[in-house]
Amino acid sequence: MYKKPVIVFEGIEGSGKTSHINFVAKYLKKKKIKFIKIREPGGSKNSEKIRKLILNSQSNFNKNTDLLLYQAARSENIEQLKKFHKKKIILIDRFIDSTIAYQHYGFGVNLSLINYINSYLIKNFKISFTFLNIVNKKNMFKRLKLRNKLNRYDKFSFNFYKKVQNGFLKLARKNNKKYMIVDSNQEIEVNKILIIDKIDKLIK
Repeated sequence: MYKKPVIVFEGIEGSGKTSHINFVAKYLKKKKIKFIKIREPGGSKNSEKIRKLILNSQSNFNKNTDLLLYQAARSENIEQLKKFHKKKIILIDRFIDSTIAYQHYGFGVNLSLINYINSYLIKNFKISFTFLNIVNKKNMFKRLKLRNKLNRYDKFSFNFYKKVQNGFLKLARKNNKKYMIVDSNQEIEVNKILIIDKIDKLIK
């Protein structure tokens, strides 16, 4: 049976990725196309518990603990995702690129270690396409100020987010045929048109 596409939305805080994935979910629902949408960390009962630990403003885990917690959250989701791979389109708000961008390019965790754990967990579960949302400093902080509550990962310096975003861009350039870079500094309606056009091609 043909495997349904796995579509990932990536980007730093305030980049619009969650708004875009929610818009795509509404679009698919309107067209009565079967899909599931999850976020990382999170998505399942146990993974959501781990999410609360990671993002809690009072947490101060070291970089290796952070990595292992993110991977533990992924471990709780991956078998479920594999079951749906042939049945439904899968939309994921953050996935393995976020782990590499944040933990390696942001915090400096060994890339080989990250790749090894990812490879062990996901095995033959393949991403079909990634929308990488990018944002400038002004708009990122403007959007963060609109949030009711900031979590631990919303409070780093812009230099950190800049390293992470540059890491995302490096990943995108390595495999540019399976990426679309979305300039989230543009009007959201412009990006919605671009994203839905690509979604329609992916689900045909």
